Amino acid sequence: MELSPEERRRIYEEEKARIEEEKKAQAASAGKASTQIPQNVSGLLCYLAGWITGIIFLVIEPNNRFVRFHAIQSIVTFAPLMIATGLLGLIPVVGDAFSAIVGTLGFALWIILMIKAYQGEMFALPLAGDIATSSINDMPKTGHETATVAMATEADITGEPVAFTTETRSEAPKPVKDESAGRTGRIIGYSFGIAWNVALLIFFTFFHQYIAYYTHQPGGGFSRTPLLTGDYMAWLPIFIVVTVLTIAAYITLIIYDRYWYRETVEMVTNILGVVVVASLAAIFPFNFSVIPSDTIANAVAIAIKSGLILVAVVLGIAAFARFIKLIVYAVRQ
Repeated sequence: MELSPEERRRIYEEEKARIEEEKKAQAASAGKASTQIPQNVSGLLCYLAGWITGIIFLVIEPNNRFVRFHAIQSIVTFAPLMIATGLLGLIPVVGDAFSAIVGTLGFALWIILMIKAYQGEMFALPLAGDIATSSINDMPKTGHETATVAMATEADITGEPVAFTTETRSEAPKPVKDESAGRTGRIIGYSFGIAWNVALLIFFTFFHQYIAYYTHQPGGGFSRTPLLTGDYMAWLPIFIVVTVLTIAAYITLIIYDRYWYRETVEMVTNILGVVVVASLAAIFPFNFSVIPSDTIANAVAIAIKSGLILVAVVLGIAAFARFIKLIVYAVRQ
């Protein structure tokens, strides 16, 4: 039996209304996290207590891309900021000022990120946002993978039968992680790391006396006054042990180069680097009193100690970033 134009129009309107209701239901289900909290509220809560709530939501929310993005970004942003604020406060004279600047920056980021998350934006910070984005890239997108699309033309309404078709959009299969990709470049990097650490080991063990203050003699030549004190020998064993372990780690990476092992080794070597640099800053076996100008001597001492603390902070941030990547990798597996 042929339908009249009015009946076809009514059927079209009913089907269109049904499809709109399905879309609204899909959007509502996509906006809920596993915790049944709206995802924008969960995103805000990821930042509420900094990296602590970031870790909590990373653990309790395994499926929602939006929430996990903000959880990872919260961890990668605020944990290093907290460490940096504490370490900068240890720098003499200017440490409190630097710590206050970093603290103010962290507070501003905290407010901005909570607002952006509540507005439903995946607002990405430099570096931290890149890490968060790469961590959720191969997660399935929220919502249904099948969409029902109504196809209607002017002719459908004016006389031709209305055709409704169903399109199935499926995601492309996830690429298998190719562990061999870039292996040649990594082997070159490991080899350079081994050579560099061997050179440092030889220099600091046998030629450390050349770390000195040199003065030009009137008759020609230079005189050398050592800048290192006897406390240097208390730090040297720490350096030797860590350097030997680092060389051994790079050798194992040439033999066994899997993602999880590579990230673990790099994280451990970063932590060992923090130990070496922090112990050198704590012992500080330098005597700059041999420099004729007291002002220059004090400036050099402050610059070196500040530089050591900065290096320790950078290594600590790198270790923490690799730790987060390992957590994300383990959760995916």
